[in-house]
Amino acid sequence: MVHPTLETTSETTTTMSSSNAQPTISSQSGHDLVQQQIIVAKTILIQGIDLLDNHLTSDEQLSVHSKHLPGSTIGKHLRHARDHFVLLAECMLSPAPRVLSYDTRIRNTPMETSIDEARKALLETIKQLEEVVPTTNFDEEVTLQAITPYMHSFKTTIGRELWFASLHCVHHWSMVRVIAGEMDIELDDDFGFAPSTLVYQDRDGPLGRGKL
Repeated sequence: MVHPTLETTSETTTTMSSSNAQPTISSQSGHDLVQQQIIVAKTILIQGIDLLDNHLTSDEQLSVHSKHLPGSTIGKHLRHARDHFVLLAECMLSPAPRVLSYDTRIRNTPMETSIDEARKALLETIKQLEEVVPTTNFDEEVTLQAITPYMHSFKTTIGRELWFASLHCVHHWSMVRVIAGEMDIELDDDFGFAPSTLVYQDRDGPLGRGKL
C-alpha cells in the first residue's frame, strides 16, 4: 500500500531555545498555515492507514471490544475520528453563514468492521481535505453547535476547528493504542501522542521535534 506523500514547507513556525523549553511561535503567511495544517491532518490520518496495513492482520481485530474501555473497538474509534474531518469539510462546502455540529454521527458503517473499507474511507477523507481546505479562509467565523448536554452555540473559525479535528483524532488514536495493546499488537512509538507531547519529550517524527 502506497501512502499519500506528505509535502514539507520551507519555513518553520516555531523555535526552541532548549529541549524542555516552550516553543516560540513565529510569524507565518496564511498560505503556510493552511499547508502546514493539511500536513498535520494527513499525517495523523495516515497513521490510521499504517495501522490497518502494517499492524492489523484481520477484519475481526477491528471489532474486538476493549477490556478497559467499555464499548470501544478499534473500528469505532477509526470511524468516529474520521467523522470530525468529514463534518468539518462538509461545513466548509456549505453556504455562509456556516454552522458546524460534531454531534451528527453515522454509526455502524462498513469501515468499523472491514480493513479494506476503513482504508478506503481514510484515503477519501485525505483527498477531501486536500481539495476543500485550500479553498477556505481559515479565519472565517462559523457557529459551532454542541450538546453539552445543554444546547449551546459558540463562535469559532475554520482554522481552529481543523486543528481541533486533528487533535481529537490523536486522542482517539491513544485509545486505539490501548485496545491494540490488549491484543498484543505493538504500534509505532509516536502513535496516539499529541504533537506537544512529542516536542516536549524532544522526540523526532512526523509530528515531533523534527518539524521545529
